Amino acid sequence: MLLPTTLVGSYAQPEWLIDRAKLAGRFPPRVRAKELWRIPEPYLAEAQDDATVLAIKAQEDAGLDIITDGEIRRESYSNRFATALEGIDIDEPGMALDRSGHPNPVPRIVGPIRRKRPVEVDDLKFLRAHTARTVKMTVPGPFTMSQQAQNDFYPSLAEAAMDYAEAVNTEIKDLFAAGAGIVQIDEPYMQARPGPAADYGLAALNRALEGVNGMTAVHICFGYAAIIHQRPSAYSFLPQLKGCRCRQISIETAQSNLDCAVLEELPDQTIILGVLDLSTPEIETPETVAARIRRALRHRKPEDIIVAPDCGLKYLPRDAAYGKMKAMVEGARIVRAELAKA
Repeated sequence: MLLPTTLVGSYAQPEWLIDRAKLAGRFPPRVRAKELWRIPEPYLAEAQDDATVLAIKAQEDAGLDIITDGEIRRESYSNRFATALEGIDIDEPGMALDRSGHPNPVPRIVGPIRRKRPVEVDDLKFLRAHTARTVKMTVPGPFTMSQQAQNDFYPSLAEAAMDYAEAVNTEIKDLFAAGAGIVQIDEPYMQARPGPAADYGLAALNRALEGVNGMTAVHICFGYAAIIHQRPSAYSFLPQLKGCRCRQISIETAQSNLDCAVLEELPDQTIILGVLDLSTPEIETPETVAARIRRALRHRKPEDIIVAPDCGLKYLPRDAAYGKMKAMVEGARIVRAELAKA
């Protein structure tokens, strides 16, 4: 199918599961934030399962072709994986500047970073058991995790990033062995910190993908629109991903009104094209989505495009998240029909 549709990763969690006002009123958690959950610990896993089933069904009802678990069990895209690793002191966190420039509690590295067990494999198995469509799982990237940590062990963050890469590499291989169709690595800090990203971030990302045979993607963005309100008109780190081992690159174009000519600089990778503006709960018309897709088709073949939101839908009201997904699917159908007639 031309122009298949998917999420970048997250879907809006139910209000009965997580305190959405608390979630939106702070920076994304880098350490565990169990106080956000409304369900008592003995019942939390079951409640998260139920909410994940609802997220899967919402994606299917909206017509998405590639399904995620909505990251429903996560307080943020990165903290669940990052705090499951050896070498991290989760009882006494450190501090680091977020991409907004504000200090945020972060994992503190106190020893060699190692993955002691699979972190998301059971989540993947649950997802596969509840949909027959292609499934995608997301993992935080090694460079981003190194930027979201206080390093009290390694001589440099570059060395920490390479050990994070080893942990991510092992997780990705286990996810494919368990039946993942696509695994996406989230690396938003490559855009936020292009200097270190060029120095060692790309090398760490490639290490995380070394020996991986399945379909892989990397997501690079300007940050959650609910948190980071101003968008630059161009990426500070995007053409460099031409040297990445990943097969797909997920970018945002809607809110930033990105000049899609930059897509010509990534000729060997499929583009996961962000076409939903997440700075507002206002639901786009399908024609608005179609226009954003056509803008990219001036620079890339339709076979090279997957249609998605700019970023995760985590901070949107659930009705807005669903409506935007539905508009995205219908917008892709409009362009698909146009291409069939051409």
